[in-house]
Amino acid sequence: MPFRHLNEADTCRELITPAIKEAGWGSEPYLIAEQRTFTDGRIIVAGGKSRRGKKKRTDYLLCYRRDFPLAVVEAKETSVPAHTGVQQARDYADLLGLKFAYATNGRSIIEIDFLAGTEREVPRFATPNELFARLQSASGLPAEQTDHLLEPFNLASDKVPRYYQRIAIHRVVEAILRGQRRVLATMATGTGKTCVAFQICWTLWNSRWNRTGEHRRPKILFLADRNILVDDPMAKMFAPFGDARHKISSDDAIQSRDMYFGIYQALSTSGNEVFRQYRPDFFDLIIIDECHRGSSRDESAWRAVLDYFEAAVQFGMTATPLREESRDSYGYFGNPVYTYSLRRGIEDGFLAPYRVHRVITTVDAAGWRPSKDELDRYGREVPDEEYQTKDFERVVALRARTRAIARHLTDFLKSTDRFAKTIVFCVDQEHAAEMRQELVNLNSDLVSQYPDYVCRVTGDEAEIGLTHLGHFQDVDRPSPVILTTSQLLTTGVDAEMVKHVVLARVVGSRAEFKQIIGRGTRLKVDYGKEYFSIIDFTGTATQHFADPDFDGEPARIEEVTIDEQGEVVSTVVTSPPVSESDIELDSAVDASVPQSVLGASGMVHEPAAEPRKYYVDGGDVEVIGHLVYELDTDGKKLQVVRYTDYSGRTVRALYPTRETLRAAWAHPDTRAEVLSELNERGISFEELAASSSRPDADPFDLLCHLAWNAPLRTRRERAEAARRHTQDLFAQYGDTAREILSLLLDRYIERGIQQFQALSELMKVKPFDTYGTPSEIASRHFGGIQGLKDAVSQLQTALYQ
Repeated sequence: MPFRHLNEADTCRELITPAIKEAGWGSEPYLIAEQRTFTDGRIIVAGGKSRRGKKKRTDYLLCYRRDFPLAVVEAKETSVPAHTGVQQARDYADLLGLKFAYATNGRSIIEIDFLAGTEREVPRFATPNELFARLQSASGLPAEQTDHLLEPFNLASDKVPRYYQRIAIHRVVEAILRGQRRVLATMATGTGKTCVAFQICWTLWNSRWNRTGEHRRPKILFLADRNILVDDPMAKMFAPFGDARHKISSDDAIQSRDMYFGIYQALSTSGNEVFRQYRPDFFDLIIIDECHRGSSRDESAWRAVLDYFEAAVQFGMTATPLREESRDSYGYFGNPVYTYSLRRGIEDGFLAPYRVHRVITTVDAAGWRPSKDELDRYGREVPDEEYQTKDFERVVALRARTRAIARHLTDFLKSTDRFAKTIVFCVDQEHAAEMRQELVNLNSDLVSQYPDYVCRVTGDEAEIGLTHLGHFQDVDRPSPVILTTSQLLTTGVDAEMVKHVVLARVVGSRAEFKQIIGRGTRLKVDYGKEYFSIIDFTGTATQHFADPDFDGEPARIEEVTIDEQGEVVSTVVTSPPVSESDIELDSAVDASVPQSVLGASGMVHEPAAEPRKYYVDGGDVEVIGHLVYELDTDGKKLQVVRYTDYSGRTVRALYPTRETLRAAWAHPDTRAEVLSELNERGISFEELAASSSRPDADPFDLLCHLAWNAPLRTRRERAEAARRHTQDLFAQYGDTAREILSLLLDRYIERGIQQFQALSELMKVKPFDTYGTPSEIASRHFGGIQGLKDAVSQLQTALYQ
């Protein structure tokens, strides 16, 4: 008897699921996870609107324990060969960090074993014990150590680790169990390093692992350089540890707990090295958060803490990928056991994509030179030199430039959302104070209602600044809206609603740049935060995005030129292809700013000593340029291009000739695929129409014009041509049907081709509703629903003849 054809759902239900259970995976409900979605789908921004891309989902995820998956299964319907699912099974297994995968159509099974490097057809699925035995043998872990690896996660908070967090947890735990003394994990800001740290601690603590092999719980130290980085995790994420928690302070070195928290400053204060009150072998595990910030540098004063506790396993976490400025971290810890990049986080839909606005002032474009014998604010002659962007606010402070930046930012917020949370990164505390003052004066209407609408948060504000920061982080408080800062907010600040990151200073360090970007990458979809903007006045973003190793593609880059009034002179936009606190105030104060220059309020006062830079209060500065960039075809560097040019190249890449595009566009079903393809690549017809100054043009003609320089036709011209070409079509129907078809062409002229996508809804509104309900119109005048659909389909085809 020939095989009965089954679709994929029936194949899974009748053939694949029973075969998996027969292999022993059905003894516990958690062993088989069907249709498991493991990404959220990239957020795609087009035309100022955002939507989710396709989520990744496995047909089956086979688990040895609840939180320990072993294999994926890719299912196909019976009529499709099993080998067609092999590549996707491989891709998903690789992404999920698994060593086994299966592809099957219910009749045959192909097993992929990444450990053995084999791919072969097998008569049945391997059992859970068989797969785990292979994994254990390859890992070299003793059998008695595997219990630690299989310890279930703590899900008391209902926060189930995401797929990449699970990989990081297991990779770190496995490295520790194999005896690795220093371990490193690299994860982009906003991807949940604290969650990973907690689950690692819980896994080892609850399974009673320790480095000596005794039957006791381990002593663990969570170490960072700012109070906010230890206080918040201790109070929230690590709450399940209960009374086992303790924060080490200068006068409280309790030794009877298991889970310790501390900051370097409290442990190694000069003259009171508290860490020495603990034995060198006291801790089994030390977790170093943000380890790129110097703890592993040979010359660091904090290095003494790690050297003292050398016997402990030391696990470093960082969001900064391998760069020259952090190479010592990698030299100390070794290569990361797991990396989850900014690009990957954006691609998976767990991080917010971003737009880049490159704004150029006259002095940044051409440099600034003082006039002959020009004196600064304090009567000093400004040296006759050519000053560039890197010199502004460091060597010479141009108040007019600060004012132009503030004016342009104010206008930008007025044109978008004046309550969008914004952080402005300035050169130093003094620059942050002047920027705040300019923004206050430019937004006096809102400052009169919200006195804290603009605030400076630097080391000088102490508790007042921390209060402003706390209110800024509160998603339910309308203000503060704009924070000006220098170094203080580059890291360690979790503000989910930041929608604009403004660069008013050069950021040469790639590590710091990525940390700054991280201030905006967190998503808050339920509050309308789905992407953020980087507004770059210094060229920093463009420079770093040009780095071939930078791993975060912008959703759109916009470069603007402004004049001295902050008015936009020109704008260019590009879209790359779519396929990623209690702060230690003393340590964060700008050492480069003499405190005599700043008063307690943060305002500038005449210094008693010689100022460190020249202050020029006069002159005019304008914004003069706005460029847009996209990644080149190799995805290696950014190139200047207009949005319309990008759209034309994208169309030609998808449809080599005008006729292939016309054939796909003319039919309603294939047109939907075209629209989906273009939307996936960030092409918005609203933006195209605006850029071409032809809002009455048909989208098809816009695309042909951009791709092949074809003449632009209006929708009216197409409709009139369609009336002439469809005389035979109109002749098939009675007077009323012809009226309805003619009205559809009139509606096309007014609103475009998109109206045909919801025909039944269109028939319910005026003037169509005067002819009856949609079903009545179809049955009375077109011989039924299918007859109406056929007539409208022919009408659409005629529009594009």
